[in-house]
Amino acid sequence: MTITVYFSSASGSREVKQQQSEIFQFLDSKKLKYFALDITESTDRKEEMRKKVGNPSAMPPQVFNEDKYCGDYQKFFDAVEDGKPEAFFKL
Repeated sequence: MTITVYFSSASGSREVKQQQSEIFQFLDSKKLKYFALDITESTDRKEEMRKKVGNPSAMPPQVFNEDKYCGDYQKFFDAVEDGKPEAFFKL
Protein backbone atom coordinates (compact mmCIF):
# COMPACT_ATOMS: atom_id res chain seq x y z
CA MET A 1 0.00 0.00 0.00
CA THR A 2 1.46 3.31 -1.09
CA ILE A 3 -0.52 6.49 -0.64
CA THR A 4 0.45 9.34 -2.93
CA VAL A 5 -0.71 12.93 -2.48
CA TYR A 6 -0.25 15.37 -5.32
CA PHE A 7 0.02 18.87 -3.85
CA SER A 8 1.24 22.37 -4.69
CA SER A 9 3.90 24.06 -2.58
CA ALA A 10 3.36 27.34 -4.42
CA SER A 11 -0.40 27.68 -4.30
CA GLY A 12 -1.60 31.24 -3.89
CA SER A 13 -4.86 29.95 -2.48
CA ARG A 14 -5.19 29.83 1.31
CA GLU A 15 -8.02 27.32 0.86
CA VAL A 16 -5.86 24.89 -1.14
CA LYS A 17 -3.03 25.17 1.40
CA GLN A 18 -5.48 24.40 4.23
CA GLN A 19 -6.96 21.43 2.37
CA GLN A 20 -3.51 19.96 1.70
CA SER A 21 -2.53 20.50 5.32
CA GLU A 22 -5.63 18.67 6.58
CA ILE A 23 -4.86 15.62 4.45
CA PHE A 24 -1.21 15.54 5.54
CA GLN A 25 -2.18 16.00 9.20
CA PHE A 26 -4.62 13.10 9.00
CA LEU A 27 -2.03 10.81 7.41
CA ASP A 28 0.60 11.84 9.98
CA SER A 29 -1.80 11.36 12.91
CA LYS A 30 -2.56 7.81 11.75
CA LYS A 31 1.16 7.20 11.15
CA LEU A 32 0.45 6.26 7.54
CA LYS A 33 3.36 6.43 5.14
CA TYR A 34 2.82 8.44 2.01
CA PHE A 35 4.58 10.15 -0.87
CA ALA A 36 3.97 13.85 -1.37
CA LEU A 37 4.49 14.87 -4.99
CA ASP A 38 4.76 18.60 -5.62
CA ILE A 39 3.20 19.48 -8.97
CA THR A 40 5.04 22.81 -9.04
CA GLU A 41 8.36 21.02 -9.51
CA SER A 42 7.53 20.11 -13.10
CA THR A 43 4.71 20.52 -15.58
CA ASP A 44 5.07 16.81 -16.34
CA ARG A 45 4.05 15.98 -12.77
CA LYS A 46 0.94 18.17 -13.04
CA GLU A 47 0.00 16.57 -16.34
CA GLU A 48 0.60 13.11 -14.83
CA MET A 49 -1.77 13.95 -11.95
CA ARG A 50 -4.45 15.24 -14.30
CA LYS A 51 -4.16 12.21 -16.59
CA LYS A 52 -4.45 9.80 -13.63
CA VAL A 53 -7.48 11.70 -12.30
CA GLY A 54 -9.05 11.81 -15.76
CA ASN A 55 -9.68 15.56 -15.59
CA PRO A 56 -7.56 17.98 -17.63
CA SER A 57 -8.24 20.80 -15.15
CA ALA A 58 -7.89 18.88 -11.84
CA MET A 59 -6.27 20.85 -9.05
CA PRO A 60 -4.41 19.60 -5.97
CA PRO A 61 -4.70 17.98 -3.58
CA GLN A 62 -5.40 14.66 -5.33
CA VAL A 63 -4.92 11.35 -3.52
CA PHE A 64 -4.09 7.85 -4.78
CA ASN A 65 -3.50 4.49 -3.13
CA GLU A 66 -1.19 2.62 -5.48
CA ASP A 67 -2.89 3.18 -8.86
CA LYS A 68 -6.38 3.56 -7.40
CA TYR A 69 -7.76 7.08 -7.38
CA CYS A 70 -9.07 7.94 -3.90
CA GLY A 71 -10.30 11.43 -4.69
CA ASP A 72 -9.82 15.11 -4.05
CA TYR A 73 -10.20 17.14 -0.86
CA GLN A 74 -14.02 17.24 -1.02
CA LYS A 75 -14.20 13.43 -1.12
CA PHE A 76 -11.73 13.26 1.78
CA PHE A 77 -13.78 15.78 3.78
CA ASP A 78 -17.03 13.90 3.09
CA ALA A 79 -15.44 10.61 4.22
CA VAL A 80 -14.18 12.19 7.45
CA GLU A 81 -17.63 13.68 8.12
CA ASP A 82 -19.18 10.23 7.56
CA GLY A 83 -16.64 8.69 9.95
CA LYS A 84 -15.10 6.60 7.15
CA PRO A 85 -11.74 8.16 6.27
CA GLU A 86 -10.10 4.73 5.97
CA ALA A 87 -12.54 3.94 3.16
CA PHE A 88 -11.44 7.10 1.33
CA PHE A 89 -7.81 5.98 1.41
CA LYS A 90 -8.87 2.45 0.38
CA LEU A 91 -7.17 0.96 3.44
